[in-house]
Amino acid sequence: MPGPYSMISLGAAVAGRQDADGYVPAEDPEAHTFYRELRPISEEFVPEALAVSGLDRERLIESGSEPAAAMAAFTDWVREVSTGAQPVMCGYPASYDWTFLYWYLIRFTGASPFGHSGCLDMKTLYATKARLPLRAVAKGAMPRELLSRRRHTHHALDDAVEQAELFSNLMRWDPDR
Repeated sequence: MPGPYSMISLGAAVAGRQDADGYVPAEDPEAHTFYRELRPISEEFVPEALAVSGLDRERLIESGSEPAAAMAAFTDWVREVSTGAQPVMCGYPASYDWTFLYWYLIRFTGASPFGHSGCLDMKTLYATKARLPLRAVAKGAMPRELLSRRRHTHHALDDAVEQAELFSNLMRWDPDR
């Protein structure tokens, strides 16, 4: 949970735009991205979770971005890439990433460019479109055409690009076809 534990990296990618005329996917989810590695804010950490990230905690303590500067830069980036549109944070599942991201934004900038509820959970989106109970949903059980072909690396930027592709595929997917 944020506060006692630290967010050590943040990756984001633009998945597309949606307006009254519908959804338009990004041509290349790698074209507009954001990435920062952050200085930890506490001494608490889970060694197994840190190992998955591949990041070195001691290096982050010495040279990671200050959270306030990283969150301000992220807010500026979100505003720039979403000019004329309402930005929405999407994740699979969104609950974990949103909890850390929103907490960090409020704690270090005092505001969120997404507002207090501008997040969309792709797991729920898939369950709704597939007409499945949420407990029956897992990425491994999704139709292959929905999934990104990218390797899942647990690097925040790689994961963001992978999730942008999943979101675009979900938005265009019609399970009745």
